[in-house]
Amino acid sequence: MHKILHADCDCFFAALEMRDNPSLKDKPVAVGGAADKRGVIATCNYPARAFGVRSAMPTAQALKLCPDLILCPPRMLVYKEAAQAIREIFFQLTDRVEVVSIDEAYLDVTHVDIFQGSATRMAQWLKQEVVAQTGVTLSIGVSVNKFLAKIASDWQKPDGLFVIRPEDINSFMPDLPVGRIPGVGKVTEQKLQAQGLETCGQLQVLSLQKLVERYGKLGVMLHQRCRGEDYREVVTERVRKSVSVEHTFASNKTVLFDIEQELEQQVSKLQQRFLPYQDRVVKSVFLKLRFADFTTTTVETGLSDAQSRQLHRRLDMTCFLPLLHEAVRRGQCNIRLLGVGLRFAEQEQTGEQLTLF
Repeated sequence: MHKILHADCDCFFAALEMRDNPSLKDKPVAVGGAADKRGVIATCNYPARAFGVRSAMPTAQALKLCPDLILCPPRMLVYKEAAQAIREIFFQLTDRVEVVSIDEAYLDVTHVDIFQGSATRMAQWLKQEVVAQTGVTLSIGVSVNKFLAKIASDWQKPDGLFVIRPEDINSFMPDLPVGRIPGVGKVTEQKLQAQGLETCGQLQVLSLQKLVERYGKLGVMLHQRCRGEDYREVVTERVRKSVSVEHTFASNKTVLFDIEQELEQQVSKLQQRFLPYQDRVVKSVFLKLRFADFTTTTVETGLSDAQSRQLHRRLDMTCFLPLLHEAVRRGQCNIRLLGVGLRFAEQEQTGEQLTLF
């Protein structure tokens, strides 16, 4: 039986701003770009969330919801230093750490002997050490796999500690809303709800075959997750699946020639970002546009082995111009964001081994 922790920093960037400026405590605070520069909110504290402010929201919209919002410009060096300090604390407990993002990680403490092997006491120690050394509170979930640990870490935020024990899984899962399953987005959630599937308990009634018939590969994941099953290991070295760049324009681009010039700049940046990954096989190239109404479209095309080898020798505009023209046709030529990227082929077979029989 595994013992997995999911540690999630509470409103990480905003927490560090409040740490370094105590006068911000209990006031609505967000970190993000300026409204007049088409900025978006990176994160916000809980007083700001009470007004409806959320991550990835345009700053202008956030200020309409919360006129008293205190907007702090990002200080990435500060955030990275704090994140590194927190990871060092994780590694004091175990070397089985999977860093998911700058503010969250999974820890496999199955074979850790301190605290008499109690994962709950380990989580308590982590919370105490991190807040003492960095001023950041953690919410930690404890369970037998990554899925349940992540669900648990979100259960009593902020500054929470929640444990889903093996003997509690069968009683905990039936009432869990399907929208709480990582990988089930708003569209899929609405589709499930339209078919009368609002909870994991209702999903459990359907057979694996029926779920696969309805939802394809997603059906296999739903069949497992609704029962609290997750066979993924904690991966201590993450393999990058893609490399990309994107840019939000200061003012919308409405002329195709101007957008093509911007594309050339983004491709030049992508060339530099691609340099450390020359040993990777590129399986596809993609382009993303966000229109003035905030709808987003992505165009992607797969590459043959020969095309992938050619791309390593020559990554330029010709790879992306057809994608740009296709994307522009999908909406009005009124563009606020442009992004380009490459997806890599898997280096080795990893993850769950799934079977229908």
